[in-house]
Amino acid sequence: MTADPPAAALPPAFQYPASYTYGPQAARNPDLEVLLTDGLGGFALSSLAGVPTRCYSGLVASQLPPVRRNTHMVSPLEELEAGGESVALHALEIAPEQFEGRGLDLLTGATVWDLLPEREQLWRGVRVRRQSFMPQESGAVVFLYEVSARESVTLTLGGFFADRDMHAMHSHAPNLIFQASGKRVKVLGEHESVVRLHLPDLGQADGPKVGQSVLQESVISAMTPAPFAQRVYYRADEARGEKSTEYVRGCALWRVTFPAGGGRVALSVQAVTDHMKPIRDPWEAYQTEALRRRELAGRAFAATGIADEVVATLAVAADAYLVRRAQPAGTSIIAGYPWFTDWGRDAMIALTGLTLVTGQAHRARDILNTFIRTLRRGLTPNHFLDDGTGAGYNTVDGALWLAVALERYIRTTGDGAFARECLPALREILGWHVQGTDHGIQADPTDGLLRAGEQGVQLTWMDVKIHDWVVTPRMGKPVEIQALWLAALGAEVRLSAALGETPRFAEVLSRAQKGFAALWQQVTPELELNDRASLADLLGLKTNGPNGLTGLVALGDPTLPQSAAPAISLGALDDIDREEGDSHTPSTRSRQAVLADGLTPSGAPDLSVRPNAVIALALADTPATDAQLDAVLAQTEEQLLTPLGLHTLSPLDPRYKGNYGGPQLMRDAAYHQGTVWPWPLGSYIELLLSRGEVRRARSALSGLLGHLWEAGIGHVSEVFSGDALTAGGCPFQAWSVAEVLRAHVLVSMAEQQLLSQMPQNTAAPPA
Repeated sequence: MTADPPAAALPPAFQYPASYTYGPQAARNPDLEVLLTDGLGGFALSSLAGVPTRCYSGLVASQLPPVRRNTHMVSPLEELEAGGESVALHALEIAPEQFEGRGLDLLTGATVWDLLPEREQLWRGVRVRRQSFMPQESGAVVFLYEVSARESVTLTLGGFFADRDMHAMHSHAPNLIFQASGKRVKVLGEHESVVRLHLPDLGQADGPKVGQSVLQESVISAMTPAPFAQRVYYRADEARGEKSTEYVRGCALWRVTFPAGGGRVALSVQAVTDHMKPIRDPWEAYQTEALRRRELAGRAFAATGIADEVVATLAVAADAYLVRRAQPAGTSIIAGYPWFTDWGRDAMIALTGLTLVTGQAHRARDILNTFIRTLRRGLTPNHFLDDGTGAGYNTVDGALWLAVALERYIRTTGDGAFARECLPALREILGWHVQGTDHGIQADPTDGLLRAGEQGVQLTWMDVKIHDWVVTPRMGKPVEIQALWLAALGAEVRLSAALGETPRFAEVLSRAQKGFAALWQQVTPELELNDRASLADLLGLKTNGPNGLTGLVALGDPTLPQSAAPAISLGALDDIDREEGDSHTPSTRSRQAVLADGLTPSGAPDLSVRPNAVIALALADTPATDAQLDAVLAQTEEQLLTPLGLHTLSPLDPRYKGNYGGPQLMRDAAYHQGTVWPWPLGSYIELLLSRGEVRRARSALSGLLGHLWEAGIGHVSEVFSGDALTAGGCPFQAWSVAEVLRAHVLVSMAEQQLLSQMPQNTAAPPA
C-alpha cells in the first residue's frame, strides 16, 4: 500500500498560515460564521464578530462521539474597565438589530489564520485581541486574550450558559449551580461544564515577552457567582422560520487587572464527558492546533501537486467533517454543521475530496471500514441517529456510492490487500441488490437496471419527506441510481480481474448497460459536436469508461490497470478561447430532458431536467456517445447552471420553486425543486474536462471559490436559493467542500498540463 504523503515539506510560500482579513465593516456582519471542531462531533460555532446567531451557536460537545450533542455555552462574557469606565466587549442580539454589549461597534477587523479566527477591538486606546480554537478530542473551546494598554486595565471574564440538547431552546433561563474554586468553576445542570482561567507560564522560553516583568503582578479576583437571566435572539433561526428567542444564564466569574503595558489571559470552557482531555497550557495547545492545520495543507499539496490557498483552505475545512465514532467504533464523516450527524450517502460522496485529495488515505480506509461493518441486507446506513440508538437504512444509493468510493481508494493507494479484504463485502452488496432487499430495491431481470421505491419512503439524495408527502419520490429507476449500479458492478469486475479472480457480475453489468439505453431520448444532429480529448487523455487519471473520473491517479499497485498520461493535444483544446455560449448551444429550449431523470414504475421516462443526468454521466461505466454528452451539457448549461452550482429542477418547469427560505415546509418543498446545490457541480466539471473544456470548467468553479469567504468562512454552503442565490441550509456542508476541492484540483491539474505543452518563449526580454 502506498503511504500517505508526508506532511512536512511545505513550499516556501506556504510555510505560514493561509489568511483572509476582514475590515471593520465586513467583520461586523453577524452572518459571517466561523466553525471550530474537535474531531468528536463537538463544535464551537459563532459569527466572526462573536455574536451567537443560531440555537447551535456556542460550545456543543458530544457525549457519545459524534452524537448525543449538547450546548453548554452560547458566548463568553467579556467586559473591559479603563479610566473609571467600563464597556461590554461581547455582543448578544436580544431583538432584531438590538444588542446587549458593544462588541460589534468596537471591532477594528478580523483575520482567519488557516480558519482559526482572530479579532481585535479598540476602546479608549486599549486594544484587545481574541483568538479561539478547539483542541482535538477535547470537548472544549478556548479563548486567548491579549490586552495592550498604556495604563492598568481590568478584564472581566465569564460566560452565558445554556445546558441543553443542541436542537432545543430554553423558554426560561436554566437553573444552574456555579461552584467556584479559584481559577476553576464547575457549572452544574443536567450536564456539567468546567470553566478555567489560565495565565501564561512566564518561566517558559516561549512565554510572553511584552511586559513579562510586570505580568506577575497581575491581580486575579475570583468573583462570587451571581448568575442572571439573559435573553438571546437568534437571527438565523428567525430566517428559517424557527423559534428564535431563548433565555440563558449569564455569570461573571473573574476579574483580571493588568498593569501598564497589558498582558495575556485565557478562558477555557470544557464539557465533562467520559473522553475529555485536560487543557494544561492553552497557548501551547493553540500552537499545536495551528501546526496541525499547516500539516493538513502540506498533505494536500503533496497528494495533488497543487499548492495554492484554495487547496490550503479547503484541506483545513475538510478536516472538520472527519470524526471519531464510538459506536460502532471507527472514523466517520459529519454530513454538515451545525445540525447533521453522519450520513452514509454523504460520507461516500464526500470521501474522495475529504480524504484522498487531502492526502489522508488512511482515514478513507477507516471510513470505508466503518460503513462496511454496518451493512444490513446490502445497504449502508442512510444516517446514524443523533441520540446514538441506531441508524436508518432508507437509502438506495449509499451502498452504491460506497462501491465507487472503495474503487477510488484502491486506485489511489494501490492497496491490494484491502481490495481483497473488501471484495466479499462488495459482492454481498451486489448480491442483495440482484436478489432483492428492503424498500423494493432489486435488479430488474428483464433489462438489468435497478428498480427501487415504495410508497411513503424517500431513497435517493432528493430525499425530502414532509409528514406523509415525499416531495420527489422518484420511484422506479432513477438515472443516477442506474449509473451508480453500473459503476458498482464495474468495480466488482475490475477489482476481481486485478486480484486474479473471476468476476461474478460481468453478465449483469453487460445487460444493465444495454438497458440504460431506455433512458436516452432523441439527440438532434444540431447538437452533435466534434470529438474532444477525454479527461483520461488529458491527465491519465482513468482507465475504464469514456465519461469522467473514477478517482485520482492510481499509485503503486501493478495489479491494477494503468494508463500513461499522453501529452495534451492543443488541437483538442482549440475551442477554449471561444466566446461563452458558442458551444453546446441547443436549437430549442426544450423542457424535456435529453437523458431522462428516470423511468417510472410503469416504464415511462421522467423527462424532468435535473442535475442527476450529469451525476450519472460522470460515473465510470455509463454508456454515452459524444453527441449525447454534449446534448446533456448544453441542456445543463442553459437550464441548470448558476454561478454557485446547479438547479435541482429547471426554471422552465412549472413545478420550479425559486425561493428557498422561510418555515421548514416552504424550505423542504423547494429543496429539490429548483434550489441550487453546489456538490453536483463536481460532476459537471468532470464532464467539461472530459470534453477538453478547461477554461469553461474554471469559469464554472469561480463563483464557489469566491463564496468561501461569504457565509461559513472557508467552507461551502449546503444550498442556495434558486433565484436570489442566497446561501441556505447548513453553512458548512461536507460534500459541498469535498466536491469543490476535488473539482478545483482537477481543473488545476488540467491547466498545469495545458501550460506544460505550450511552446516556451526563449527569446531574450527587450531592454
